[in-house]
Amino acid sequence: MDYKKSKAPVNTVTRNIMDLCDETGNIYETVAIIAKRANQISVEIKQDLSKKLAEFASYNDSLEEVFENREQIEISRYYEKLPKPSLLATQEFIDGNVYFRDPAKENKDN
Repeated sequence: MDYKKSKAPVNTVTRNIMDLCDETGNIYETVAIIAKRANQISVEIKQDLSKKLAEFASYNDSLEEVFENREQIEISRYYEKLPKPSLLATQEFIDGNVYFRDPAKENKDN
């Protein structure tokens, strides 16, 4: 998922919960699916940010030297302005881009 090109809103949006639970039939199941996807997105964003900031890491033990790198600040600001993972996950769910399954329901059908 390319969260950089997502059309998710940056601010909180009021949603009709009945529309969210159409696909699963249960609002709690829907919230659990969105929460799990938000955790996945959060880990992905954190890894991406850590990888980019690792390029600027200095391994000096001296506390006197503090470097202020403009590129590092710009990268941090960019990631701060991204939509929150919960908003990204909700938008993915609404767009139908989240794959989920319930093994308990699959076993009942068999």
